[in-house]
Amino acid sequence: MKLTSMAFETNGKIPSQYTCDGEGVNPPLIFSDVPPKALSLVLLMDDPDIPESAKNTYNITAWDHWVVFNIPPDTKMIAEDSIPNGIVGVGTRGVNAYTPPCPPDREHRYVFRLYALDRELKLRENATKADVQAAMQRHILAEAGLIGRYERK
Repeated sequence: MKLTSMAFETNGKIPSQYTCDGEGVNPPLIFSDVPPKALSLVLLMDDPDIPESAKNTYNITAWDHWVVFNIPPDTKMIAEDSIPNGIVGVGTRGVNAYTPPCPPDREHRYVFRLYALDRELKLRENATKADVQAAMQRHILAEAGLIGRYERK
């Protein structure tokens, strides 16, 4: 399975239009080679490079920017500035939406992960990344990743 973007290459710079310094919309993402037995997809985006102060304040190891689950397995892409089919969970900021990169201190990595599952998840829209990760245990058929980097000027 593969996860790519027309906006940036893996380990490349995320264009500012997809960040808090631009329009703050989600980048386009392309899904390919999804296993034929997949019944749903999960997309997670987080920032593992958050400052220690944020880790301590929120008791987290990464800032969750996007949590989407029960995406239909025949989905080929998520268009720029769109809400994907599926259920949008809640990120660290407490909203059910894409929250753009906005690193406060230096360049950060933003990790997009796509999972193909052998079932749909029985979760509500306010599910967190931790809820989704717990529910998909033992149901992952394949996974793919894409890393983008961003530093505010």
